Amino acid sequence: MLSQALLLACAALPLAQAETVLGLYIFHRHGDRTAKATPPANLTDFGYQEVFTSGTWFRDQYISSTAASQISGIEPDLVKLGQLSASAPLDNVLQSSAIGFLSALYPPVGSGMDTETLRNGTVVQAPLNGFQLIPVEIATSGGNSEDSAWLQGSSGCAGATTSSNEYFYTPDYMDLLNSTMDFYQGLLPMINGTFNTSTATFKNAYTIFDLLNVASIHNSTNFNASTLLTPSTFSQVRTLADHHEWNLAYNASAPVRAIQGATLAAQILQALNATVTSPKSSPKLNVQFGAYGSFTSFFGLAGLLPVNTDFYGVADYASAMVFELVTNSSATPFPAPEDIAVRFRFHNGTTSNISTPAAYPLFGQQATVLP
Repeated sequence: MLSQALLLACAALPLAQAETVLGLYIFHRHGDRTAKATPPANLTDFGYQEVFTSGTWFRDQYISSTAASQISGIEPDLVKLGQLSASAPLDNVLQSSAIGFLSALYPPVGSGMDTETLRNGTVVQAPLNGFQLIPVEIATSGGNSEDSAWLQGSSGCAGATTSSNEYFYTPDYMDLLNSTMDFYQGLLPMINGTFNTSTATFKNAYTIFDLLNVASIHNSTNFNASTLLTPSTFSQVRTLADHHEWNLAYNASAPVRAIQGATLAAQILQALNATVTSPKSSPKLNVQFGAYGSFTSFFGLAGLLPVNTDFYGVADYASAMVFELVTNSSATPFPAPEDIAVRFRFHNGTTSNISTPAAYPLFGQQATVLP
């Protein structure tokens, strides 16, 4: 009898509410592209595949009817443009990447859903098997960023540019400029079509890395003196580029240097706040494509380096930051602000079923979910 009474009492208790995703903000880097040193940069077929693969994962995770964390109320098949906001700077690589990602997020509807009957009885079939057209807005900053070798070249902020330039007068920079001189000169047989003895220095650490990175992906057997690019040499090229770009993008004592990350943070906050305060009229999903400088400066501002030293490096092609708006309350009616939290996730490189975004705490907090 006691056991039966206990079971009945437990049955009367309310079930714990599973977590629901109310909204999402994705900041995504472009896919593989041609080198900055040979403008104009263009998205490669490999890069298209990278962003398409990522878009497919995000669809399976947050959009489709069988999604593990489907955004509450999101249309799973036929895109509702009011539910989705997509943007990218006026840049060939970033715009193309956004389009490729969105084509996987909401793929062609297929036969049976790709026709429309007009008043006169004419049946019209949509092109490309019902390819869904999703506008990509022009982001206000970052134009032509993939054609610019200078990290702050597209920030549009004179103060940030001045602050970044100050790094070139620091002991750290001068020490590395001098101590790595022989190393960079030794790379000339591989890069002398673009760099010379005066430009093959630590000052151009990122563009040299970028050129060799592209060559190692696309021309691994036939670019000049390719046998010189040993794993240890390439690792040093990358490590120096990471250090160079971190110091141009972020400095704790000079907040203006991280203007790209600060701008991004404000955009994310504004979008998620709109989802909370005006859930019926605001997008549930925001997708923005941008350059690696925004990742780096945001990592610095958000205090992510103590969490994982990998945040010190330049984010790989097709990397993604994800901000989930979540609740453990019922999603209907829309929860009160005090019942909503934000979780940050990041994935370095292409997101897929075998490698997914991980959650990290922001701003020195211990928890990965911020109220």
